[in-house]
Amino acid sequence: MTTARTPATEQQDGVTVIALGPEYESLDEHLLDDLRTALLSVAQQADPPLIVLDLSHTRFFGSAFLEVLFRMWNCLREREDGRLCISGLTPYCREVLEVTHLDSVWQICETRDEAVQLMRNGTA
Repeated sequence: MTTARTPATEQQDGVTVIALGPEYESLDEHLLDDLRTALLSVAQQADPPLIVLDLSHTRFFGSAFLEVLFRMWNCLREREDGRLCISGLTPYCREVLEVTHLDSVWQICETRDEAVQLMRNGTA
């Protein structure tokens, strides 16, 4: 039996930052149920609805995680001015988003600070 994990969430300059730590290095099926619940909850409650998802420690994700991202993004889009930005992608994870053309759907930033700045400026 696995223990439920909750990603670190904090406010940075009026933007909600969700940081997936080292325990989220590989986002396989056994982690996704709890993670899906946590991410959707944050997307529903973030005020303002500006979220940076920091994936600096994530080395692998597949299509099931992409579905989680879509659900989170759709939840944010239903809210006025809701936006999502992803930061800290490893080369493999960035390639997954590029191959699926999702890099044109979500703003992608190298660093968390860059992502927060984009969100604050309203350009993400």
